[in-house]
Amino acid sequence: MPVVVIANPKGGVGKSTLSTNVAGFFASRGHSVMLGDADRQQSSALWLRLRPPAARPIQTWDISGDQIARPPKGISHVVLDTPAGLHGGLFKDALKLADKVLVPLQPSIFDIYATRAFLDELAESRRADKLEVGIVGMRVDARTIAAEKLHEFVGGLGLPVLGFLRDTQNYIHLAARGLTLFDVAPSRVEKDLEQWQGICDWLER
Repeated sequence: MPVVVIANPKGGVGKSTLSTNVAGFFASRGHSVMLGDADRQQSSALWLRLRPPAARPIQTWDISGDQIARPPKGISHVVLDTPAGLHGGLFKDALKLADKVLVPLQPSIFDIYATRAFLDELAESRRADKLEVGIVGMRVDARTIAAEKLHEFVGGLGLPVLGFLRDTQNYIHLAARGLTLFDVAPSRVEKDLEQWQGICDWLER
């Protein structure tokens, strides 16, 4: 059962947007998906409550306090949305369960360096050799100097940049209805799905 943890200790980088769409991608492949929300803001949990009954099912993973329990039997794919400032016991519990860690990162110098310590901590964790870590550039045009700087930074760490997701209202409008890019006609979100191809390939490996 693959467990994908979406993590970055910095707030406002797009963790919930990434988490809900990863869950939506797995659901679109016919998997039995569970989405957990360890963030106090509970953005992903709210999104699940907005999800229409006709959409492919994604189950709620109740997480209480600062501990993460193992997901129940019958679930084939798990996505965990984590809070800003992830550290301590919650960080260790998340890593114990994780197979893959997806790190959303905006290409500003402040976001990059705020995330550096977290990436170093990931690299030094006991499970580092068993974890796959990927970076996703959020709200960025791949043709910009900012994107180039992000590539340089991540390249120096030996981590793959899986894709760059543009700043578009599609994510906002779909989230307000409990939906993802993978719940609507591909022709409506064709450009965004193209940007997700590298992420989807990585998720399915």
